[in-house]
Amino acid sequence: MHKISSYRRCACKEPKLDGNGAPIVNADGSIQTRQLGARCPDLNKKKNHGAWYFTIELEADASGKRKRVRRGGFTTKTEAEQEAKKVSDQADKGIHVDSNETVEQFLTTWLTTKRGVARHTFRNYRDNITRFLIPHLGSYKMRDLRLHHLDAMYNAIEEESDHIRRAQERAEQADRDCATKRKAWQSAPAKSPERKALRLAWRTAKQSSKEARKGLRRPAGPATMRLINNTLSSALRSAVLRQLITHNWATMVELPAAKRAKALVWTDERVELWQATGRRPSPVMVWTPEQTGRFLDLATSHRLYPLWHTLTFLGLRRGEICALRWSEVNLNAGWLRISAQIVRVDGRLHTEQPKADSLRTIPINEVTVSLLHSWREKQRLERAAIEDTEGYANSDLVFTKENGEGYQPDDLTHMFRRLISSFELPPIRLHDLRHGSATLSLLAGNDIKVVQERLGHSHRWITSDTYTSVLPQLIRAEAESTMAVVPRATRDTWPG
Repeated sequence: MHKISSYRRCACKEPKLDGNGAPIVNADGSIQTRQLGARCPDLNKKKNHGAWYFTIELEADASGKRKRVRRGGFTTKTEAEQEAKKVSDQADKGIHVDSNETVEQFLTTWLTTKRGVARHTFRNYRDNITRFLIPHLGSYKMRDLRLHHLDAMYNAIEEESDHIRRAQERAEQADRDCATKRKAWQSAPAKSPERKALRLAWRTAKQSSKEARKGLRRPAGPATMRLINNTLSSALRSAVLRQLITHNWATMVELPAAKRAKALVWTDERVELWQATGRRPSPVMVWTPEQTGRFLDLATSHRLYPLWHTLTFLGLRRGEICALRWSEVNLNAGWLRISAQIVRVDGRLHTEQPKADSLRTIPINEVTVSLLHSWREKQRLERAAIEDTEGYANSDLVFTKENGEGYQPDDLTHMFRRLISSFELPPIRLHDLRHGSATLSLLAGNDIKVVQERLGHSHRWITSDTYTSVLPQLIRAEAESTMAVVPRATRDTWPG
């Protein structure tokens, strides 16, 4: 049992006296004071004067020195004794109740222990800690951290995100005003009196648009808040093991559901809406088989056609195909292995091993094998053409520039945008080729487990919920097959 004592004290002050009993005066003429604390006479005269404190005497440490825990600010003696009992129970469980380590100090130290994780994971930990956790929780002592502190943080993050969204709306409106004024200026006759005024109006709108976007950040939606909480949960799990706290409060937080965006197909109706308004129905869009075929037909004249073909049918990530080496490709047996990826962290490119589930061997068909054979021969000819003059970067990478240097993931993104714009196809992201690959595979009748393994997902639900769009062909086939199950004596008609 720990020795617990409680007492009352206040913050009333009295003058400091010298040896002769005279007040001690500072250089500026003010009198030095000290707190009366437990000696204040009003503590016995006034019922609610001062506050209650407690002290707990802990076991001696390895050096034999005994330690005390002192807490205060309680309204009643009962409150102080109840809190003292909680602290004593925590001490009995091995919690370091005498630690004054703050959340900021703990998280900063904890982050230094996570160097073994992937670079982008470490970056996410660091960004979540510096942007959210330290500003909202950093000043609390670890021993005082509670669930309601986390709830207050997420409420503040939601409120801040609402402000950011409103600022984004204002910025988008400023962009539209700028575009309208620019169009009006360009449409005005060359020597008309109003042309100069319209140009001035456009320049003013352009500056307003620039100001509206200055310092604009992305709002933290449900998915971001879950990533923040995952970071905090990982850190607090370590704090529980170190006996700094009793519970991992992050596991008790209730957060809004974070739904993955489902891929939608560019049907004729959606294409018409996009052509009329410029709006995409969903952040994640995939082409129909016909649109995919048009892209591949038009891309056959592009130098990197084998790359676009491979991305379309195998569904590789852009960082994976940029890091793919010939040593990981077996054209005779018809397979390639994904064992590396290129990621950008803090503006720098790094080649690293992907997650365990993304390490995979993918079979490739005869058409892809033939294309890769042709591509390898093209690489050989390009190397032979410049090796005597400029030199050639012998990187062993499968997809390279004319000088043998590898591509960065952003290079492929920019090239892909330019291609589909020139082909006048409905817009999709480069990553959406991965969504389309899964959809095409399901349309061909392949099992979703096969698709999951080819894409390198850890769970089947990720594949089914995120990377598969229901094509019109599948919808119609399902509707027809469902009706065919029911036997009917007569044709299903209605006379009206």
